Amino acid sequence: MNALRIGDIQVDVPIIQGGMGVAISLAGLASAVANQGGIGMISAAGVGMREPNYAKNFKEANRKALQFEIRKAKSLTKGIVGVNIMMALSDHEDLVITSIKENIDLIVLGAGLPLKIPAVIEQAGLAGHNTKLVVKVSSAKAAKLIFQYWASKYNFIPDAVVVEGPLAGGHLGFKKTELIDESISLKTLIQETVKEVKVFENKYNREIPVIAAGGIYTGKDIYEIMQAGAKGVKMGTRFVTTYECDASPVFKESYLTCKKEDIAFIDSPVGLPGRVIRNEYVKQMQEGNTKPFKCVWHCLSSCNYKEAPYCISKALANAADGHMDEGFAFAGSNAYLATKIQHVSEIFQELQADYNLQEMTAKTIPAVGFMPLHASVAVGQ
Repeated sequence: MNALRIGDIQVDVPIIQGGMGVAISLAGLASAVANQGGIGMISAAGVGMREPNYAKNFKEANRKALQFEIRKAKSLTKGIVGVNIMMALSDHEDLVITSIKENIDLIVLGAGLPLKIPAVIEQAGLAGHNTKLVVKVSSAKAAKLIFQYWASKYNFIPDAVVVEGPLAGGHLGFKKTELIDESISLKTLIQETVKEVKVFENKYNREIPVIAAGGIYTGKDIYEIMQAGAKGVKMGTRFVTTYECDASPVFKESYLTCKKEDIAFIDSPVGLPGRVIRNEYVKQMQEGNTKPFKCVWHCLSSCNYKEAPYCISKALANAADGHMDEGFAFAGSNAYLATKIQHVSEIFQELQADYNLQEMTAKTIPAVGFMPLHASVAVGQ
């Protein structure tokens, strides 16, 4: 695999580990991936929920916990570490500022349009920072909108863009009908985004790598999507079943025991569909049974907590701690492929070997077209 360049950062192995919340990817997983030459990501979603004062001051708890995770990761690796921040988080601005003050290498901004982030950074007196800003989108149209807005308002553009397709886990930037539409492929999304970004590469005379995410599980997947124009990949699901993943062993076991038909969609309280592993908790939600709760912090700005049937943050935190009877696991479409717990280093070796095999095969056998990424479609009832 060719190295990935994001500004003046060189990523020896062009793999970004997905930022998975709540408490699935923290310093442990992020540092392990960084030590293998990829980019390790800390998820800022609900990062402070284990802090004793979270219910009283969730912003301060999140800030304190994020600082801790960044510093811990940096103490465990000399590699590249980033933070994934959802624009849907009601304290996302504070998390961005905290990450930059901690000299994080890069921030991935997703789950919403980060149109005002450059202004937030400037107002905080951090305009001279060296943290790379990467935007995550689900379409070329969204990428173009962000690039145009930043260019016109700030004479500045993102350092890279992640395109997350419909096979990803967790909250998805697609309508449920689009998630079962096989004509919407990651390959097409990548090609369309590369074309849009090229305009800004020419204008600013710099490379803006397009990174693919969603449904990428093998070295073969990586090879094929890079042939479509991606310069790197972001993988979350593949790294859950590792010793270094920060989630409970019980959470990881839910991946190992699930079947293809267990991968389902839910209607999240935040107004987006989400891909999960169906368990008893999910079945109860799908049957209309509610889990009454009192919202004391309104952590997600798009959550209609007054009508929500359950608290998604609590459900995800419970699952991360292994209480699967009180929560559920977000997962990508290929979670059922996991068969064992591995070290992160083993996964990198497998991905590289498979990628090399595809490359060697392509050199000896004329290409006849792209094979699709592994895909599974299951709709919750």
